[in-house]
Amino acid sequence: MKIKSLYYYPVKSLAGVALDELRLDRFGPAGDRRWMLVDEDGRFVTQRKHPTLARIHPHLVEDRLFLDIPGQGRIQVDVSDQSRRVTVWKDEVEGVLNAAPEASEALSGFLGKPVSLVYMPESVTRPARHENLSSVHPVSFADGFPFLVTSQTSLDDLNRRMPWEAEMRRFRPNVVVEGAAKPWEEDLWEQVSLGDVPVQLVKPCSRCIMTTVDPDTGERSPDGNPLKTLATFRRTDKGVIFGANGVHLETGTLRVGDSVTVQKTKESFPTCHC
Repeated sequence: MKIKSLYYYPVKSLAGVALDELRLDRFGPAGDRRWMLVDEDGRFVTQRKHPTLARIHPHLVEDRLFLDIPGQGRIQVDVSDQSRRVTVWKDEVEGVLNAAPEASEALSGFLGKPVSLVYMPESVTRPARHENLSSVHPVSFADGFPFLVTSQTSLDDLNRRMPWEAEMRRFRPNVVVEGAAKPWEEDLWEQVSLGDVPVQLVKPCSRCIMTTVDPDTGERSPDGNPLKTLATFRRTDKGVIFGANGVHLETGTLRVGDSVTVQKTKESFPTCHC
Protein backbone atom coordinates (compact mmCIF):
# COMPACT_ATOMS: atom_id res chain seq x y z
CA MET A 1 0.00 0.00 0.00
CA LYS A 2 1.06 3.60 -0.47
CA ILE A 3 -0.06 7.17 0.08
CA LYS A 4 -2.24 8.25 -2.83
CA SER A 5 -2.89 11.84 -1.77
CA LEU A 6 -2.35 14.30 1.07
CA TYR A 7 -4.48 17.23 2.23
CA TYR A 8 -4.50 19.90 4.87
CA TYR A 9 -7.08 22.50 5.82
CA PRO A 10 -5.59 25.85 6.92
CA VAL A 11 -8.95 27.10 8.20
CA LYS A 12 -11.39 24.70 9.82
CA SER A 13 -14.34 23.99 7.49
CA LEU A 14 -13.04 26.03 4.55
CA ALA A 15 -11.70 24.39 1.37
CA GLY A 16 -8.80 21.96 1.64
CA VAL A 17 -5.40 22.06 -0.07
CA ALA A 18 -3.80 19.07 -1.80
CA LEU A 19 -0.04 18.65 -1.40
CA ASP A 20 2.68 16.31 -2.62
CA GLU A 21 4.48 16.65 0.73
CA LEU A 22 2.97 17.19 4.16
CA ARG A 23 5.24 18.21 7.02
CA LEU A 24 4.23 17.25 10.55
CA ASP A 25 4.69 19.41 13.62
CA ARG A 26 3.51 18.93 17.18
CA PHE A 27 -0.12 19.64 16.23
CA GLY A 28 -0.13 17.19 13.30
CA PRO A 29 -0.05 18.25 9.63
CA ALA A 30 1.72 21.62 9.67
CA GLY A 31 -0.73 24.49 9.26
CA ASP A 32 -3.78 22.25 9.51
CA ARG A 33 -6.80 23.91 11.11
CA ARG A 34 -4.79 26.41 13.12
CA TRP A 35 -7.42 28.97 12.04
CA MET A 36 -11.15 28.79 12.72
CA LEU A 37 -14.34 30.82 12.42
CA VAL A 38 -16.36 31.48 15.58
CA ASP A 39 -19.70 33.14 16.21
CA GLU A 40 -20.45 35.98 18.62
CA ASP A 41 -20.38 33.53 21.55
CA GLY A 42 -16.95 32.20 20.54
CA ARG A 43 -18.37 28.87 19.35
CA PHE A 44 -16.95 27.23 16.23
CA VAL A 45 -18.70 27.73 12.86
CA THR A 46 -18.62 24.97 10.23
CA GLN A 47 -20.11 23.66 7.01
CA ARG A 48 -22.62 21.70 9.06
CA LYS A 49 -24.75 24.86 9.17
CA HIS A 50 -22.99 26.90 6.49
CA PRO A 51 -22.06 24.63 3.54
CA THR A 52 -21.11 27.64 1.41
CA LEU A 53 -17.90 27.91 3.46
CA ALA A 54 -16.51 25.26 1.08
CA ARG A 55 -16.28 28.01 -1.56
CA ILE A 56 -13.68 29.98 0.40
CA HIS A 57 -10.15 28.91 -0.51
CA PRO A 58 -7.35 29.48 2.01
CA HIS A 59 -3.65 29.63 1.11
CA LEU A 60 -0.64 29.65 3.39
CA VAL A 61 2.35 31.47 1.93
CA GLU A 62 5.39 31.41 4.23
CA ASP A 63 3.05 31.00 7.22
CA ARG A 64 0.90 33.96 6.19
CA LEU A 65 -2.75 33.23 5.49
CA PHE A 66 -4.63 34.48 2.43
CA LEU A 67 -8.31 33.88 1.72
CA ASP A 68 -9.99 33.81 -1.69
CA ILE A 69 -13.56 34.86 -0.88
CA PRO A 70 -16.14 34.76 -3.70
CA GLY A 71 -17.11 38.27 -4.70
CA GLN A 72 -14.37 39.85 -2.60
CA GLY A 73 -11.14 38.59 -4.14
CA ARG A 74 -8.05 37.63 -2.17
CA ILE A 75 -7.47 39.15 1.25
CA GLN A 76 -4.41 38.91 3.46
CA VAL A 77 -5.02 37.88 7.05
CA ASP A 78 -3.00 39.37 9.90
CA VAL A 79 -2.99 38.21 13.51
CA SER A 80 -3.78 40.69 16.27
CA ASP A 81 -2.38 40.55 19.80
CA GLN A 82 -5.86 40.22 21.31
CA SER A 83 -6.41 36.83 22.96
CA ARG A 84 -9.68 35.14 23.83
CA ARG A 85 -11.38 31.88 24.74
CA VAL A 86 -13.25 29.83 22.11
CA THR A 87 -15.22 26.58 22.09
CA VAL A 88 -14.71 23.55 19.83
CA TRP A 89 -17.28 20.87 20.66
CA LYS A 90 -16.81 20.41 24.43
CA ASP A 91 -13.33 21.93 24.56
CA GLU A 92 -12.86 25.47 25.79
CA VAL A 93 -9.56 26.74 24.43
CA GLU A 94 -7.79 29.66 26.10
CA GLY A 95 -5.15 31.93 24.61
CA VAL A 96 -6.45 31.97 21.05
CA LEU A 97 -5.67 35.10 19.02
CA ASN A 98 -8.12 37.15 16.96
CA ALA A 99 -7.35 37.96 13.35
CA ALA A 100 -7.18 41.61 12.37
CA PRO A 101 -10.74 43.01 11.92
CA GLU A 102 -10.61 43.23 8.12
CA ALA A 103 -10.65 39.45 7.68
CA SER A 104 -13.54 38.91 10.07
CA GLU A 105 -15.52 41.69 8.41
CA ALA A 106 -15.02 40.14 4.96
CA LEU A 107 -16.06 36.70 6.21
CA SER A 108 -19.09 38.14 8.01
CA GLY A 109 -20.14 39.87 4.80
CA PHE A 110 -19.84 36.62 2.84
CA LEU A 111 -21.87 34.58 5.36
CA GLY A 112 -24.39 37.29 6.16
CA LYS A 113 -23.84 36.87 9.91
CA PRO A 114 -21.22 38.11 12.39
CA VAL A 115 -18.22 35.80 12.65
CA SER A 116 -14.63 36.21 13.80
CA LEU A 117 -11.50 34.49 12.53
CA VAL A 118 -9.21 33.17 15.26
CA TYR A 119 -5.76 31.58 15.36
CA MET A 120 -4.21 28.95 17.65
CA PRO A 121 -0.62 29.97 18.51
CA GLU A 122 2.20 27.60 19.46
CA SER A 123 1.68 28.39 23.13
CA VAL A 124 -1.72 26.65 23.22
CA THR A 125 -2.05 22.95 24.00
CA ARG A 126 -5.47 21.45 23.34
CA PRO A 127 -5.08 17.70 24.00
CA ALA A 128 -6.71 14.97 21.94
CA ARG A 129 -9.02 13.01 24.22
CA HIS A 130 -9.58 9.26 24.11
CA GLU A 131 -9.24 6.34 26.50
CA ASN A 132 -6.77 4.66 24.13
CA LEU A 133 -4.28 7.53 24.42
CA SER A 134 -1.62 7.13 27.08
CA SER A 135 0.09 10.50 26.61
CA VAL A 136 -0.75 14.08 25.62
CA HIS A 137 -1.11 14.69 21.88
CA PRO A 138 -1.80 18.33 21.01
CA VAL A 139 -4.44 18.93 18.38
CA SER A 140 -5.37 22.12 16.53
CA PHE A 141 -8.98 23.15 15.84
CA ALA A 142 -9.67 19.77 14.17
CA ASP A 143 -12.74 18.06 15.62
CA GLY A 144 -10.67 15.90 17.93
CA PHE A 145 -7.54 14.36 16.41
CA PRO A 146 -4.60 15.47 14.26
CA PHE A 147 -5.17 12.91 11.50
CA LEU A 148 -7.90 11.41 9.38
CA VAL A 149 -6.75 8.43 7.32
CA THR A 150 -9.01 6.99 4.62
CA SER A 151 -8.76 4.19 2.05
CA GLN A 152 -9.42 4.55 -1.67
CA THR A 153 -10.48 0.89 -1.78
CA SER A 154 -13.26 1.65 0.69
CA LEU A 155 -14.43 4.67 -1.29
CA ASP A 156 -14.54 2.51 -4.42
CA ASP A 157 -16.77 0.04 -2.57
CA LEU A 158 -19.06 2.83 -1.40
CA ASN A 159 -19.30 4.23 -4.92
CA ARG A 160 -20.35 0.86 -6.30
CA ARG A 161 -23.42 1.14 -4.06
CA MET A 162 -24.12 4.80 -4.92
CA PRO A 163 -26.35 6.32 -7.64
CA TRP A 164 -23.41 8.63 -8.47
CA GLU A 165 -19.69 8.71 -7.62
CA ALA A 166 -18.53 10.65 -4.59
CA GLU A 167 -14.97 11.96 -4.52
CA MET A 168 -12.75 11.58 -1.50
CA ARG A 169 -12.61 15.33 -0.85
CA ARG A 170 -16.12 15.13 0.64
CA PHE A 171 -14.63 13.18 3.55
CA ARG A 172 -11.87 15.75 4.22
CA PRO A 173 -9.01 13.31 4.89
CA ASN A 174 -5.40 14.18 5.60
CA VAL A 175 -4.02 10.93 4.18
CA VAL A 176 -5.59 8.76 1.48
CA VAL A 177 -4.17 5.24 1.23
CA GLU A 178 -4.39 3.20 -1.97
CA GLY A 179 -3.72 -0.49 -2.54
CA ALA A 180 -5.60 -2.03 0.39
CA ALA A 181 -6.51 -5.61 -0.47
CA LYS A 182 -10.09 -5.31 0.81
CA PRO A 183 -12.48 -2.45 1.47
CA TRP A 184 -12.88 -1.37 5.08
CA GLU A 185 -9.81 -3.24 6.32
CA GLU A 186 -8.64 0.05 7.82
CA ASP A 187 -11.28 -0.54 10.51
CA LEU A 188 -8.83 -2.92 12.18
CA TRP A 189 -5.61 -0.95 11.72
CA GLU A 190 -4.31 0.15 15.10
CA GLN A 191 -0.86 1.43 14.15
CA VAL A 192 0.54 2.13 10.70
CA SER A 193 3.75 3.55 9.30
CA LEU A 194 3.15 6.33 6.80
CA GLY A 195 6.54 6.36 5.15
CA ASP A 196 8.82 6.56 8.20
CA VAL A 197 6.22 8.12 10.49
CA PRO A 198 4.36 5.88 12.97
CA VAL A 199 0.70 6.81 13.42
CA GLN A 200 -1.67 5.38 16.01
CA LEU A 201 -5.21 5.05 14.68
CA VAL A 202 -7.23 5.71 17.80
CA LYS A 203 -10.85 5.41 16.70
CA PRO A 204 -13.15 5.05 13.70
CA CYS A 205 -14.36 8.37 12.33
CA SER A 206 -18.11 8.96 12.53
CA ARG A 207 -19.43 11.00 9.63
CA CYS A 208 -21.93 13.83 9.47
CA ILE A 209 -23.89 15.99 7.04
CA MET A 210 -20.67 17.67 5.84
CA THR A 211 -20.07 14.66 3.59
CA THR A 212 -23.11 15.73 1.56
CA VAL A 213 -21.51 19.10 0.68
CA ASP A 214 -20.05 19.43 -2.82
CA PRO A 215 -16.50 20.71 -2.18
CA ASP A 216 -16.58 22.81 -5.38
CA THR A 217 -20.02 24.44 -5.17
CA GLY A 218 -20.73 24.42 -1.43
CA GLU A 219 -24.16 22.90 -2.09
CA ARG A 220 -25.63 19.88 -0.35
CA SER A 221 -26.57 16.87 -2.45
CA PRO A 222 -30.37 16.74 -2.79
CA ASP A 223 -30.47 12.97 -2.25
CA GLY A 224 -28.48 13.03 0.98
CA ASN A 225 -25.59 11.04 -0.42
CA PRO A 226 -22.97 9.79 0.20
CA LEU A 227 -24.05 9.78 3.86
CA LYS A 228 -27.41 8.19 3.07
CA THR A 229 -25.87 5.20 1.29
CA LEU A 230 -23.03 4.89 3.79
CA ALA A 231 -25.57 4.65 6.60
CA THR A 232 -27.17 1.56 5.02
CA PHE A 233 -24.13 -0.61 5.76
CA ARG A 234 -21.74 1.33 8.01
CA ARG A 235 -23.91 2.38 10.96
CA THR A 236 -22.47 1.40 14.35
CA ASP A 237 -22.89 2.37 17.99
CA LYS A 238 -20.17 4.97 17.27
CA GLY A 239 -22.05 6.50 14.31
CA VAL A 240 -21.82 6.09 10.53
CA ILE A 241 -18.17 5.22 9.95
CA PHE A 242 -15.71 6.13 7.20
CA GLY A 243 -11.96 6.35 7.87
CA ALA A 244 -9.98 6.43 11.10
CA ASN A 245 -8.79 9.22 13.38
CA GLY A 246 -5.23 9.10 14.63
CA VAL A 247 -2.23 10.73 16.27
CA HIS A 248 1.34 10.77 15.02
CA LEU A 249 3.97 9.29 17.31
CA GLU A 250 6.84 11.19 15.68
CA THR A 251 7.21 14.26 13.50
CA GLY A 252 8.52 14.02 9.95
CA THR A 253 7.38 14.55 6.38
CA LEU A 254 4.83 12.49 4.45
CA ARG A 255 5.04 12.25 0.66
CA VAL A 256 2.66 11.02 -2.01
CA GLY A 257 3.94 7.60 -3.02
CA ASP A 258 5.35 6.74 0.42
CA SER A 259 4.73 3.17 1.52
CA VAL A 260 2.03 2.41 4.08
CA THR A 261 2.67 -0.53 6.39
CA VAL A 262 0.30 -1.92 9.01
CA GLN A 263 2.26 -2.47 12.22
CA LYS A 264 -0.53 -3.53 14.56
CA THR A 265 -4.19 -4.46 14.20
CA LYS A 266 -7.20 -4.40 16.51
CA GLU A 267 -9.03 -7.56 17.52
CA SER A 268 -12.48 -6.23 16.69
CA PHE A 269 -14.49 -3.34 15.27
CA PRO A 270 -17.87 -1.94 16.43
CA THR A 271 -20.65 -4.10 15.02
CA CYS A 272 -22.63 -2.58 12.17
CA HIS A 273 -26.38 -2.15 12.82
CA CYS A 274 -27.88 -1.88 9.36
